[in-house]
Amino acid sequence: MTLATLREVLQPALTGQYAVAGLVTLGWEDMRAFVAAAEAEGCPVILQAGPSCRAHTPLPILGKMFRHLAETASVPVVAHLDHGYTIQECREALESGFTSLMYDGSRAPLGQNIDETAAIVEMAHAAGISCEGEVGFVGYAQGESSAGTDPHEAARFASETRVDAMAISVGNVHLQQDKEGGLDEQRIRDIEALTDVPLVIHGGSGVPVAQRTALARGSNICKFNIGTELRMVFGQALRGAVNADPSRFDRVSIMQDIHDPMVAATRAVLAALGPGTKEV
Repeated sequence: MTLATLREVLQPALTGQYAVAGLVTLGWEDMRAFVAAAEAEGCPVILQAGPSCRAHTPLPILGKMFRHLAETASVPVVAHLDHGYTIQECREALESGFTSLMYDGSRAPLGQNIDETAAIVEMAHAAGISCEGEVGFVGYAQGESSAGTDPHEAARFASETRVDAMAISVGNVHLQQDKEGGLDEQRIRDIEALTDVPLVIHGGSGVPVAQRTALARGSNICKFNIGTELRMVFGQALRGAVNADPSRFDRVSIMQDIHDPMVAATRAVLAALGPGTKEV
């Protein structure tokens, strides 16, 4: 069994100068492909259940799916709640076998965010699992605007909450379909100067791959969340599989054609972050 907590995979990344991918899952087909890719690359992987995933699959079911994959995997697998918005959601994930909770209080005033996140951290640590928090606000492409992370607020947040990982807003946005932007590296360095907690980039799909690699190897960013980039691959592969044979209707048959493209795309994501042991 290779079920791991977030701390167990991010602390080695912090000292070893690499990053771990937090891969946003929506169903069995993609999470199975993510683990297969991680095994092929010989690196850990974080399976993430975000709000969209939880909207159609209950947390107790997701917990069992994640844990089943971890139990049969040859690499560390983290079962991670992404963007938990209430203590009830976080407690349900904990009770469902998740090994990591991300509490998102980033829309709240700093003091409230610290108090609420600290309570989730205490609950998680008492159960032997990890907790990620967010300071600043990571916005959405075509949606809410970001609020950049203040380095001094980040230092206070890290110290007072005792989070195992800290998501920051440094030019990244959720749901970005292109890679024309980039992260504010000076702000990252300013945050690093005041903290020593592993840093997390949400909206990693919009970050140029070369910058991901450089920061994975030369900063305290230890986790890049990747969702949109791989969902686009899934959609393209599904469209191709359906259009290739209009008479085919069996879901199992169609989904067999999705697996290999998803594994290949995921391997490329993982290889860019390290510390894989195999060539793509």
